[in-house]
Amino acid sequence: MSALLAVNELCVAYGKVEAVHGVSLIVAPGKIVTVIGPNGAGKTTLLAAIMGLLPAQGEVIFNGVPMAEIEVEQRVYSGMTLVPEKRELFAEMSVEDNLLLGAFRHFRRGRGEQAQTMEQVFGLFPRLRERRAQMAGTLSGGERQMLALGRALMAKPTLLMLDEPSLGLAPLIVREIFRIVADLKKTGVGILLVEQNARAALQIADYGYVLENGAVALEGPSHELADDPRVVETYLGLGGKQKTA
Repeated sequence: MSALLAVNELCVAYGKVEAVHGVSLIVAPGKIVTVIGPNGAGKTTLLAAIMGLLPAQGEVIFNGVPMAEIEVEQRVYSGMTLVPEKRELFAEMSVEDNLLLGAFRHFRRGRGEQAQTMEQVFGLFPRLRERRAQMAGTLSGGERQMLALGRALMAKPTLLMLDEPSLGLAPLIVREIFRIVADLKKTGVGILLVEQNARAALQIADYGYVLENGAVALEGPSHELADDPRVVETYLGLGGKQKTA
């Protein structure tokens, strides 16, 4: 299967400090690829560079097209979507209006599919339907994450990049969010998932990369990484090999 996203030898620096160096990864359509690692490993920086939000050296190829000269807005038009760690919702706008903003590229192209896409989003997140008229700023943390995901899906992306979707959420909500993310790959969308919750990420991912100090320290099929002694000790704890329900 051809790569939807290919990142080759990507390097990102803040001044003289190189935060990401020599990172290469591949995401195929309908696959979940996770990048795990500790705080400060460069995970968020990596996503920002792929999205074009930070200058970088190296190569980002999306759908066979080099992205070096492609601006952020055009990357969104081409099918790349990033759900940032801070979610960045419009707090004083309703749930429905936040979702509609996610479909802005379709508005510009004169496409009238917003209502159908919104129904699909409500099917994934019934709670958002219940709160469609509620202000986004009044939602719980889990509901805000659902809204951020729903807004991204309104753009009908072919590549969905998620930055720490489990951050600050209760375990029950984390399981729900990850179940939905796992279901999304059935639609053919490629997913690049950055997570500190290594256990949850490796359970749903097809392939994984371990990022340490800005570089790839380990990579492999997620089930192999979950059994790797180094990953178990550093990221999964003593119960790393235990099967979870």
